[in-house]
Amino acid sequence: MFGQRQGIIVYLHSLKHAKLLRKHGNIHYISKRFKYVVLYCDMEQADALAEKLKKFPFVKRVEKSYRPFLKTEYENSKPDRAKEYDYKVE
Repeated sequence: MFGQRQGIIVYLHSLKHAKLLRKHGNIHYISKRFKYVVLYCDMEQADALAEKLKKFPFVKRVEKSYRPFLKTEYENSKPDRAKEYDYKVE
């Protein structure tokens, strides 16, 4: 149903315009303190959307998330000895 998604962090001058970003993707989080919006869109559209968002006058800067490109499966991780007995199921 859903394709690969990528997060885009949009830093704003003012949060008044945060609602205007709804039509460009799914808003995941709005930070009132640091004035940024995290929105998700399809990975194929991320580059074009980032360039489009940079052109708005209320946008300071736009950054794309690197999370889809990071390896999340870890190798050679040793289990914690203390937790090994807690979760032991027999």
